[in-house]
Amino acid sequence: MSLKAVGAALTRTLWTRGSSTPPLPRSSKVNGLSSTCSGSGGDQQGREKAEQQSWGSDRPDGDVPPASESPHRCANREKKRTKEPVGAPGVTGVRRRSYTSTAAPADHRSTLWARYNDTKRLVHDLIPPGACNLLNSSTIYANNEVNLSEVDIYGFDYDYTLAQYSNALNTLIYNTARSFLIEHFKYPEGIRKYDYIPNFAVRGLHYDIQKGLLMKIDAFHYIQPGTVYRGLSPVSDEEVLQLFGGTYHIPLQQDSGFYGKGPKVKQFMDIFSIPEMTLLAVANDFFITNDIEYDPVHLFKDVSEAIGMVHLKGYMYKWIMQDLDKFILRGEETDAVLHRLVSHGKKLFLITNSPFSFVDKGMRHMVGKDWRDFFDVVIVQADKPHFFTDCIKPFRRLDGNGDLRWEKIKSLDKGQIYKQGNLFDFLRLTGWRGSKVLYFGDHLYSDLADLMLRHGWRTAAIVPELEQETRVVSTSRYSLNLTWLQALTGLMERLQTHQEPECKQILQEWQKEREELRVMTKNMFNPQFGSIFRTCHNPTYFSRRLCRFSDVYMASLSCLLNYDLTYIFYPRRTPLQHEAPLWMDQLCTGCRKTPFLEEMSHIR
Repeated sequence: MSLKAVGAALTRTLWTRGSSTPPLPRSSKVNGLSSTCSGSGGDQQGREKAEQQSWGSDRPDGDVPPASESPHRCANREKKRTKEPVGAPGVTGVRRRSYTSTAAPADHRSTLWARYNDTKRLVHDLIPPGACNLLNSSTIYANNEVNLSEVDIYGFDYDYTLAQYSNALNTLIYNTARSFLIEHFKYPEGIRKYDYIPNFAVRGLHYDIQKGLLMKIDAFHYIQPGTVYRGLSPVSDEEVLQLFGGTYHIPLQQDSGFYGKGPKVKQFMDIFSIPEMTLLAVANDFFITNDIEYDPVHLFKDVSEAIGMVHLKGYMYKWIMQDLDKFILRGEETDAVLHRLVSHGKKLFLITNSPFSFVDKGMRHMVGKDWRDFFDVVIVQADKPHFFTDCIKPFRRLDGNGDLRWEKIKSLDKGQIYKQGNLFDFLRLTGWRGSKVLYFGDHLYSDLADLMLRHGWRTAAIVPELEQETRVVSTSRYSLNLTWLQALTGLMERLQTHQEPECKQILQEWQKEREELRVMTKNMFNPQFGSIFRTCHNPTYFSRRLCRFSDVYMASLSCLLNYDLTYIFYPRRTPLQHEAPLWMDQLCTGCRKTPFLEEMSHIR
């Protein structure tokens, strides 16, 4: 069965449920919004009969067409339709519903369960295996329309952008910071017994500094129930409500600010912050389980400083330079991207916080000893995000040995290496402005926010987690569970008007099943915190920032190789809550659909 046919059938079933989830694509032969009659035929009559069975119990009196008629409402039949009776006393404009079935239910309880079983049967019968298999981790996703033919200058961060690192780096960062915590800050030796937990934390989480809680927050500043951890143990929803004054909401004045650092809550946006979150959880867990009194604020500051020492003392740079093959991934893909851009006459520049010796060795490994020939400007130790806001700090030039020169910088020349500086001098010396510049980075705050909001550059976010997330979304188990979750939610929305005691009990059972489905779909991404992009139904705070600060986003830089350099990225238009879903480029699962890119080159 084609996806279009699947979409048509489920759309007819779910149409009346409201606009909380985009419906499936409709068949071109069946348009429920048409005001004119359609022609009939053998196949059409079969579809009409199926429509009566799936639509029947959702339609008010007089809305179920005979088998010989089209299900569409024709203009001439609208005139003949009798006036619908109103509903309960005191409720105006609500039409009484009749439920059509081969065996009419004897009571409301039977009615609700019949509706439940009919809907579940449709979901299981009409969703084929791999219904979401159109997703491709090499796709570039658009938040804003971007025409690559208008982009002449490509800029890059280095860490997790030009250079992708293996997860083995997180273990070394954790172990070294843990040692600093014990040896430098004199924390108990028992913390050393905690090994790194690779899949405990995910990027984009928030940390309440005073309460010592790690949690996931949605785009509306609400904590997602079931994703609050004190140490390594989950905190019950009831306790969360007590801790936050009877609400899951985090006030704006307490939440993380523009760069993710608030007075009471910090957001961990950096990929490097994953071992930091794990060490925070481990240290909290040690003090709690051993009943040792401690100050969570001191703990947060000490762990942050211990993680910072790993970077400031150059340990991370040393590890990577000692074993480039182990830590740097997909170097040949970075080389292919740079060659392709330069061969098409594009100008390239690099702005990174890493030191030159580290960048030089990594680029030589990935691209070759002549890597600087690809870039028109190279800036190291830029001190982002201050690089984008500081108007005073001047550029310094480095000689061939990496030593600082003293002369004043009057131009940024190809083949030279520059240190520090600021964006305002960069713009003045290069003249590169506006939407003809596209800058790639992994950190939404430090790399992209200022460039998009203040300077009008195009921005591209590198989100390595997309590979794993798209693999999960593409499984038949996920698509089936999520489709049934959405269908069940719609069923509850429509039938909640039944206030009889036995009906309320059924709705409570459905609510319990709905919560179980939510947990099931969450755990497929990460058992503690779920997807980095979604809470139960809303986008996460991370997703909100991703959409706000990036025009496009992708799993890795190599995704560019799948697209022509004149390609135009169009964001998907999805219906707002008050709009009718007249365009059908989404399934009812809510998964974003993109072309499979079969006609494009695949390099993995």
